[in-house]
Amino acid sequence: MEKKKLIYLDRNENHYGPAPKCFKVLSKPNFNKLSSYSRDFSRGVKSRLSERLAKEFDIDESRVLLGYGGEDILKQVVHCHLSKGDKILIPAYSWWYYKAIAEEVEGIKVEYPLIKGDTTFYYDVDEMIRLVNTEKPKMVFVASPNNPTGNAIDLSELQRFLDSCTDSVVVVDEAYTVFANTDKTYVKALVGKYSNLLIIRTFSKYFALAGIRIGFALMGQNLARFSKFSARYLGYNRLSERIALAALDSPEYYEEMRLKMLADIDMFFNEFNKLQGFTAYKSLANFILVEIPSQIKVPLKNHLLSKGLVVKFMDEDNLQSHIRISIGTPEENQMLMEAVKEFVSN
Repeated sequence: MEKKKLIYLDRNENHYGPAPKCFKVLSKPNFNKLSSYSRDFSRGVKSRLSERLAKEFDIDESRVLLGYGGEDILKQVVHCHLSKGDKILIPAYSWWYYKAIAEEVEGIKVEYPLIKGDTTFYYDVDEMIRLVNTEKPKMVFVASPNNPTGNAIDLSELQRFLDSCTDSVVVVDEAYTVFANTDKTYVKALVGKYSNLLIIRTFSKYFALAGIRIGFALMGQNLARFSKFSARYLGYNRLSERIALAALDSPEYYEEMRLKMLADIDMFFNEFNKLQGFTAYKSLANFILVEIPSQIKVPLKNHLLSKGLVVKFMDEDNLQSHIRISIGTPEENQMLMEAVKEFVSN
């Protein structure tokens, strides 16, 4: 019997795939670019990609950092600035990786709450400010949108919070931000005003290049130490660089994809909230969090697996009865929704 091919909607990967221009880069190999180091340093820049990103965000190229995905930059900034016994503020509901890298340097994790509303989660900025004043953290992580809750922090609220963080390095993880917010203009203003701020983005999610591992960050002027810590003196990966540039040259492809994904997020939100005992929360990312009746957790998981569908069944504090669904293609999303309805009806 042939084994059923699984559809993974649990990893927040982008099932639409990268733009066709990215594949053209791979179809026209330049062996010189594989066997020789970049010479971009001779022009006073780190790479063609950092140079392009500087133009995209209207920021000096020296303030752009490149990494092996966003996770690489997150790990580097923690290892650079956090020492044993230093405190780091982390969202109560957040990516497990934040806690893991803090533990690597024996930092002390202090969680700040997110408030669960009727249709979305909220950052409790007043409580975040109180914790900054009382705990005196060396570093703060803010994810916007946050994984797994899907909510983002309002720009004015983020600024209000940053005003209170004069002595902390603040890392804003924007891995998922472009799906619902294509604005870039605020980034220059933020890193220009807040000198201890690092904003991290990635090509993994929106640009569907998770397997290539391309991340970047934009930093405030007081993070020169981190800039040296993360420097790659022999240049960036030249193949990854060309693929990323091809993605940036394909705005029409990604905009069409983005609108389809937003429509399916709305579909999930509306359809799940029609089902008795289910609560879907609004999401500004490429996934959606759904609260389910606790007693159906195991049978629902088994039912979906029988259909070849894999979603993330949460098993964390305060998120024991929740599933996180990565937004797939329209066909995959409809298949999942129909499978859930079939389970509920039976």
